[in-house]
Amino acid sequence: MSDAAFSAALLDPERPVPEGLVTPDGAPATRRYAIYRNNVTVGLTEALEAGFPVIRKIVGERFFQAMAVVFVRNHPPTSPILAGYGAEMPGFLRGFEPVALLKYLPDVARLELALRRAYHAGDAAPIAAEALGAIPPDRLMRARFGFAPAVQLLSSRFPIHDIWTFNMAEGAPRPSGRGQDVLITRPGLTPIPTLLDRAGAEFVAALLAGKTFGAAIAAGGSSLDLSGTIGLLLGQAAITSIDEGTT
Repeated sequence: MSDAAFSAALLDPERPVPEGLVTPDGAPATRRYAIYRNNVTVGLTEALEAGFPVIRKIVGERFFQAMAVVFVRNHPPTSPILAGYGAEMPGFLRGFEPVALLKYLPDVARLELALRRAYHAGDAAPIAAEALGAIPPDRLMRARFGFAPAVQLLSSRFPIHDIWTFNMAEGAPRPSGRGQDVLITRPGLTPIPTLLDRAGAEFVAALLAGKTFGAAIAAGGSSLDLSGTIGLLLGQAAITSIDEGTT
């Protein structure tokens, strides 16, 4: 019996129990394997439920559990650390016919994955709020910023921030119909999703891509609220370094 045969049967109850499995007294281990197989599937399903609470709430518990079984069969874990399990969920949802009409689900899954990654990201000390003011304007325009490992920016043609908030916060308003840009930060222990306007998102995206402060301002355009967006990044401990450069 190969490891591949053991694993394949473990995640698919329609496969027969692998040959050669016996109990310590030499009897066939059919029942023990079936119990183990069920426990593995249940454990992976619970990991997905914990990782995608909004997806679970939207589609319902029973549907999610049935969908999770399909996901587990197609995407077995590649690491014993289940904190990152489910990275393929957005792509899976895009191709899962029963949810084809819920076109926003893959992007909501992206947001939930980003929040989980932010939660498990490494720590990094933020710069002091007054650090920017201490840099001469000409050098500041050439500066590039470093960001905390938790910081991420998501853009969607769907209102993913509103959808997430509506399902996670009691009394939140119903989602709008517009696409949204979401900044993920972790100033403390808990990740925070913050809605950005388009100009702010273009500015942050440029900084995250390693462009200079001046180039990022240009990317944000005339409608950029520079002080407000910088204040947000500083207030949420997103910026960890400033490289003033020499050219």
